[in-house]
Amino acid sequence: QVQLVESGGGLVQAGGSLRLSCAASGNTASINRMDWYRQAPGKQREFVAGITSGGNANVADSVKGRFTISRDNAKNTVYLQMNSLKPEDTAVYHCRALRAYGVYWGQGTQVTVSS
Repeated sequence: QVQLVESGGGLVQAGGSLRLSCAASGNTASINRMDWYRQAPGKQREFVAGITSGGNANVADSVKGRFTISRDNAKNTVYLQMNSLKPEDTAVYHCRALRAYGVYWGQGTQVTVSS
């Protein structure tokens, strides 16, 4: 089992920055990949960014150039640095961990961007 706890969300003005953290605990050695997803009210959950255990990262086109994903393996933590935030970035941001035989989700952290 893997437990994920997100933090770092909050209220920020458009153009501002936030850094989200996702701390993993439990059987973290077998995690292959960790991702950030987000879900805005009335919309489907969408992929934001992901990073493999080897450090290969990718981000969605909608946030490319503004968001960066990174990981600290020693701390079992993945970060999402969000710059130049826009009101349309408002959503609950969820962390996801992938193992060979399991998918795990965190509870999410709210990000609200005011115009």
